[in-house]
Amino acid sequence: MNDFTHLLRPQSFDELIGQEHLSSKDAPLRVLCQKGSLGHSFFFGPSGCGKTSIARIIAKDMGLPFYEFNATSIKIEQLRKIFEQYKNTLEKPLIFIDEVHRLAKNQQEVLLPVMENNSVLVIGASTENPFFSLTSAIRSRSMLFELHHISNDALKKLLQKAISTASATCDEDAAEYLVRSSGGDARAMLKLLEFASNINSHITLEILKSLRPNALSAGSSEAGVHYDLTSAMIKSIRGSDMDAAIYYLARLIEGGESADFIARRLVVLASEDVGNANPQALTLATSTLTSVLKIGYPEARIILAQCVIYLASSPKSNSAYLAINEAQRAIREGVMLDIPKNITQNNSGYLYPHDFGGYVKQKYLSKPLKFVQLKEIGYERKIKEWLSNLFNF
Repeated sequence: MNDFTHLLRPQSFDELIGQEHLSSKDAPLRVLCQKGSLGHSFFFGPSGCGKTSIARIIAKDMGLPFYEFNATSIKIEQLRKIFEQYKNTLEKPLIFIDEVHRLAKNQQEVLLPVMENNSVLVIGASTENPFFSLTSAIRSRSMLFELHHISNDALKKLLQKAISTASATCDEDAAEYLVRSSGGDARAMLKLLEFASNINSHITLEILKSLRPNALSAGSSEAGVHYDLTSAMIKSIRGSDMDAAIYYLARLIEGGESADFIARRLVVLASEDVGNANPQALTLATSTLTSVLKIGYPEARIILAQCVIYLASSPKSNSAYLAINEAQRAIREGVMLDIPKNITQNNSGYLYPHDFGGYVKQKYLSKPLKFVQLKEIGYERKIKEWLSNLFNF
């Protein structure tokens, strides 16, 4: 049985597929590694992009014993045993922790002393940016590197090498499907090839689709088409053309775009382009994102279609988008006002609006500023009418 993920695992930076910003000869990560100066590091990026492979290469290049853990099952006693083993030696182990964003606070605290005295090298990996899940103490002692989906050109080179290794043959449309349907995930591509080659040494599209009926993620084989289709869907929704929006949604789905990527774009659009003209739009879009993450294709396509139709048919307002842009621009240009004393923590002179029927006039800015321009559209019109009853908005 072929095990391509093991047979083709890169043994050096030169063998690494993709991630040239980390593996090229002048890449800071590689330079630090080869000088033996690499510090504690965390890698984040999509599945199958090479995070574990890079950690293994680092251990090999720096001559360090390699210990691999997963944060979902790691035990503190396992770590302490390793720390004790190398306590009085000149050798430093590399502790690699996958899914590092799942580390509990007490587990992170155990790592702190050895990170501080550099008696071990800690490397973590995650499909999520671990910045917000790691304590500030750990962040301050480490570096963060982002990895990206592997390009289709790089996947094609890896596929050719894998087919040659297996002494297999592959139809042209099957090879294209192997690359396109894997969505930048090298491991997913090699696993599909592995299963197919164990069925028949001549790999056909029919065999592949019997194993993987739908593409995993990442969209079109051409990056430009991927972004054009996404842009076309967003602009069609913004322009309230439901049929065009549904068409481009279908193109994205059939092109292998991941449901969560589409849903995230819809959440942004719900706030940026619909906004308070229909506040329920953001609720539905957020619910869509939650749903497709739990359900996936093929049923996720129905949830996405419902959301697209709802957003396209909603009244549109970009007042929230414009308001926050203006406020941030003012701050960048130096508009830094003192906070009026009546709304600071000491509550000196603060008037509690509920004691006055829900509204009382008082100072919230030390100098008048105007950022929000509500529109006469949908529910936003009602908001404007309500505010006008309180004061001349």
